[in-house]
Amino acid sequence: MKAIFQNSLLVRAVMRLREWYHEGAIAGFFRAIAHAYPHSRFRQIWEHFCAAPICTAANSRYARILAALRRFVERLGDAAARSLIYRICLAIWKPVSTFLGGGVIGKAFRFAGVRGLLLICLALYLPLDYVIRNYFPIAAVASIWDECMMLAAVAYILWHTAMKRAPLQSRATPVDAYLLLFIGVGFFLMCAVSPDMGIAIDGYRAVVQYLFWFFIVTRLIEDDRDFAIFYGTLVAMALVVAAHGIYQYIIAAPIPAGWVSQTEESVRTRVYSITGSPNIMGSLLVLFAPMVAGIAYYSKKMWVKVLAICATGMMCLCCIFTFSKGAWGGLVVAVIVFAIFLDRRLIALMGVAGAGALIAIPSIATRITYLFTADYVEASQRAGRMVRWETGLDLLHSANSWLGFGLGRFGGAVAMQNKVIEETETFQYFYMDNYYLKTLVEMGYIGLIFFILLLVGMVLWCLRAIGRTGYNESDRTRVLAVSMFAGMCGVLMHCYFENIFEVPYMMAYFWSMAAAVLYLGYFRKKRMKSKIG
Repeated sequence: MKAIFQNSLLVRAVMRLREWYHEGAIAGFFRAIAHAYPHSRFRQIWEHFCAAPICTAANSRYARILAALRRFVERLGDAAARSLIYRICLAIWKPVSTFLGGGVIGKAFRFAGVRGLLLICLALYLPLDYVIRNYFPIAAVASIWDECMMLAAVAYILWHTAMKRAPLQSRATPVDAYLLLFIGVGFFLMCAVSPDMGIAIDGYRAVVQYLFWFFIVTRLIEDDRDFAIFYGTLVAMALVVAAHGIYQYIIAAPIPAGWVSQTEESVRTRVYSITGSPNIMGSLLVLFAPMVAGIAYYSKKMWVKVLAICATGMMCLCCIFTFSKGAWGGLVVAVIVFAIFLDRRLIALMGVAGAGALIAIPSIATRITYLFTADYVEASQRAGRMVRWETGLDLLHSANSWLGFGLGRFGGAVAMQNKVIEETETFQYFYMDNYYLKTLVEMGYIGLIFFILLLVGMVLWCLRAIGRTGYNESDRTRVLAVSMFAGMCGVLMHCYFENIFEVPYMMAYFWSMAAAVLYLGYFRKKRMKSKIG
């Protein structure tokens, strides 16, 4: 069987492509870089860049505030532990936990722990949100369940700290400063430009609420087991969603006519699974496909590698079937970032796969070539991104360009739900289809500057975290950090074409993964062998 496989036409074709690559100029260019890198000035700069500690000012005011807050919470915990109510609750809980601890479910709960359960719920944000919004009998629960999950996580962290079970190492990061600065600027702009305070508050909440998952996850992931639970659940969830997307393409799930233009009749369907939008579906796959590919490089078991490669191919194929051009661009960025850090051959493989997809699926070529036609320009100027972006900029310039048109007033979900400006033949409400431009219109140049500053700070510290992780036979942690970071870069690219961060679970996933990357680089603690592969 092995001989038949090795002599098959497919294997011989792949091996021949491999030989062409190694003999070509691209491989020679990369070999020259690899040869020069160990003695280069760039390596010295990179190592110095990555050597920066997580908190350069241990005695800073922020660090002192966090330390004082921790001492205060611990004193409250000491007082609670001595109270009669606590002893009564503990006496009641012991037999209950013993009763519930039996069986498979009880063992799973004991293995995951409270932190693990919270991380699992966060990783399953999308399916939980879908089920609760569509099948839960109490409608009010659908609008508050994610806030309740966030509050439960905060309550656990406070209790964990109060009982002196939290790690002694501070989980403060420089990214905290960028986040708090942007949150503060947003609060100032909400107060400064608020013709309708209720809408301004809703707009502010939509922008900053899910940023707090970064602070929470940096404290929920305490060791490798917590990280493995979170990473593994994210991958499992993404694979199920991708498989459902493939199924939708096979059965040609019906879609609204507005999802394709008249010149794209060859596009039989666009997959969306439980996200409800092919663009969000594509962005979700861009975020998680590198994580699945990372397992192939992380695991030492051949069967895990094979499954991971097949699963990655399925997710990339599903991303193609979304026919989201922004997601395709994000996937290219994610692959390039992944390849630069781990395997530059993937750039050539991406080119071959892309050419094969264009040949095998003509509707892809049709959708791409449509971008360069006069029909696309006319449609975009009539009701597409060009007219949307122009309308948004006109509104910005009609107000104070530095302070913006007002949070929640135009370009996003809050504005679509609260149409305070009368619609006319020349003015209509719509999504901006560019999260950066939406931020500019609502928050002005000040808001956009601090938002870009936040993203730049996050990217820089994620790069430092990646540089501090190991990449050798005994420790391949860098693979997992790069996998998450690559997907995040792809989403940042896609945000230029869609309001990706308008979707709560996308923002929650994004900032949670940023926290996980910093854990690997700065806070990693080995508790037990990772179960990822």
